[in-house]
Amino acid sequence: MSKTPLIASAVLVAGAALAVLVVLPAETGWDPTGVGAQLGLTEIADPVGPETERGQLRMEQQEVLRPSETAPDPLPGVSDSWEVELAPFESVEFKYTIPEGQPIAFRWEASAPLHYDMHAHPFEGGTDLTESYGIGDAEAMGGIYTPAFTGIHGWFWENRSMSTVTLRLVASGAMTTSTIYTEAGEQERPLEGAAATPQGSVAGHAMQESEPASE
Repeated sequence: MSKTPLIASAVLVAGAALAVLVVLPAETGWDPTGVGAQLGLTEIADPVGPETERGQLRMEQQEVLRPSETAPDPLPGVSDSWEVELAPFESVEFKYTIPEGQPIAFRWEASAPLHYDMHAHPFEGGTDLTESYGIGDAEAMGGIYTPAFTGIHGWFWENRSMSTVTLRLVASGAMTTSTIYTEAGEQERPLEGAAATPQGSVAGHAMQESEPASE
């Protein structure tokens, strides 16, 4: 009996195991076995960049984000809610225009963990001055967010699972415009009761790039 089929099968199994244990965590951050995190491979997919460093420095200097385990009480101003379904490895970015020092209350919840990046950038200086205030994987996040500058503020989410995930965001406060970014382009959303902003909308902002295997 030839051993060739057995060897070929063993090679295929080993290759599949290598992909699950090493390649997927390093390239996409998806770590179904947990081995990738133990080996530090998930950090390759989500390296600490200057945006995170700027955000950490900002939060050391002032209270930008006050997290809450439950939905915070609504704030005066605009009330907004939004829901979307994300297919496997699909991503979306959601942004508000918010004036400096004007807080919003927010909470987003997902039917399964999503990779997220909460970040912002000012109108003056643009995306080169982006600050990230939280990057990770979670099913929910909420609190009071007080912008350190007038500009574009929001979240990037990516579904790194093999199942469709439903995401819902509820927010209230001083938001003036809202825009959604997907691979298909950008879509402005009307905010009922929002005051016009002299800085305009989110012109000049591009969707965050998805992770290598997939804002």
